[in-house]
Amino acid sequence: MSNKWDHRFIELANHIAKWSKDPSTKVGCVIVGEDREIRSTGFNGFPRGINDDEERLSNRELKYPLICHAEENAIMHAARIGVSLKGSTAYVTWPPCSRCARSLIQAGIREVVYYGDVEIPERWVDDFNVSSSMFAEAGVGVRKI
Repeated sequence: MSNKWDHRFIELANHIAKWSKDPSTKVGCVIVGEDREIRSTGFNGFPRGINDDEERLSNRELKYPLICHAEENAIMHAARIGVSLKGSTAYVTWPPCSRCARSLIQAGIREVVYYGDVEIPERWVDDFNVSSSMFAEAGVGVRKI
């Protein structure tokens, strides 16, 4: 895919990230098929029907068990409407965590593209290293833009 399209899709993921109500981190994901068709989108947030009030969102102990990451939401949305993600590319505004790497690999994503200049909090560094190893072992391409 051309550089122009990469930037269009990552910017769309960036726009979708703004829909998240998470006060600390907003992440967006756009999953694109081989013909540059958008197959699914997602942002980090609570599952449908789960109250996302300020108290839950601002307390990590309450938030973490409830939150769906952007990649998970995009994958689950595609499953909900019967869209295959096999062979697709995921554009994400953050590097995927190990939990999302598992899901992206299992969904058949062939490539993950994310911003290379994101400042990663120390608490996530080890987990992102695990994700990178998983993608490499599973043959999923990773590109930073």
